[in-house]
Amino acid sequence: MKTVFISAIVASFLWSSFNQEVLNKKQQYVLNEETSVVEWEGFMPGTSNVGSFAVKSEGLEAEGGRIKSGTFIIPIASIKNFNLPDQLKPQLLDHLKSPDFFNMALHPEATFTITKIIPYNKKDTAAVAGANYLVTGDFTMLGKTNPITFPAKIQLDGQKLVTEAKFKLDRTQWGMNYATDPKAEGHYILPEVAIHLKVAGAMQAEK
Repeated sequence: MKTVFISAIVASFLWSSFNQEVLNKKQQYVLNEETSVVEWEGFMPGTSNVGSFAVKSEGLEAEGGRIKSGTFIIPIASIKNFNLPDQLKPQLLDHLKSPDFFNMALHPEATFTITKIIPYNKKDTAAVAGANYLVTGDFTMLGKTNPITFPAKIQLDGQKLVTEAKFKLDRTQWGMNYATDPKAEGHYILPEVAIHLKVAGAMQAEK
């Protein structure tokens, strides 16, 4: 019985050491593109439109159990709408892809590149529940790049990565100025867009 107990302790120690060694190495993570999504909500007086974009990634890297760097890619062509009737969705989506908004013909992608991630323990009612990191990065859209910072919940558990964040973007900072005049009754869209980022991935197998 004592031998079994000692063996269990040794096995546990070796497993912990192995896990720590894995965590201390630089690891590449690949997003699950089937489940990773950026949900958006654009506001007009008294109403809103909601939808989503797909998310891809390049070089998402972790070290010491923390995400250190990476780039998220948002294909504009992947935009969807959830709230309008099916016969009206194409009209909205075509307009959003036009030069009035994303100008997809010239700028088919938006990107977010991580520049810094630090621990976060503040209580922000606007942040996603359980936010534990403050993420800073460069967001590029319509050919213009601005830094943005937002709280995020990042769970890195060995092989799996799950991230969620809620924040708002002022689209005019990237030159998207269509329908931003409050005096234009019936034709006013608020500058701020609500973003809900939900991404999941897995550690890339070593070759």
